Amino acid sequence: MRYTAQDIRLGNKDAFRMVYQLYHQKLYYFTLRHVQSAYVAEETVQLTFIRMWERRESLSPEVSISQQLFRIAKSIMIDLLRKEYVRDRHMGVYSEGQERESPAFDLEGKEELERVYFYLEHLSPVRRHVFRMSRLEGWTYQQIAEALSISPRTVENHVLRAVSQLRKALL
Repeated sequence: MRYTAQDIRLGNKDAFRMVYQLYHQKLYYFTLRHVQSAYVAEETVQLTFIRMWERRESLSPEVSISQQLFRIAKSIMIDLLRKEYVRDRHMGVYSEGQERESPAFDLEGKEELERVYFYLEHLSPVRRHVFRMSRLEGWTYQQIAEALSISPRTVENHVLRAVSQLRKALL
């Protein structure tokens, strides 16, 4: 049976499951080709389906579910890459082959990293734990949610708020 965006708009869970089964792997490989990161690809796919379900009422019945899914995935992929870039910049991560300018540059990076860890300790215990699992240990939101028995959306909120708090503290 072929399901449409209208079926998902109406809250048909069978339609959602079928679309998930049909497009999960396609979305994953599409994203992986663009980002060359299994972690970002997996996060993108999971967040795409979460967002599609949460915002199902806004799905267009005139546009194919495939087009809408890939549009959502592209938006999420860009957001994740932007967040990863900012995180890497603030955590002092350097790309391979990038020259460090001087020993003073190394010292500044270490000092900034120490500041990040200092402010990280000022987060609430749960938010700090979720942030560490996500950003420092590389867990997916889904893995964290299962390990802590909370929803992936709650995990996402903790990470986003932690990043926001750290950003404000570091400015």
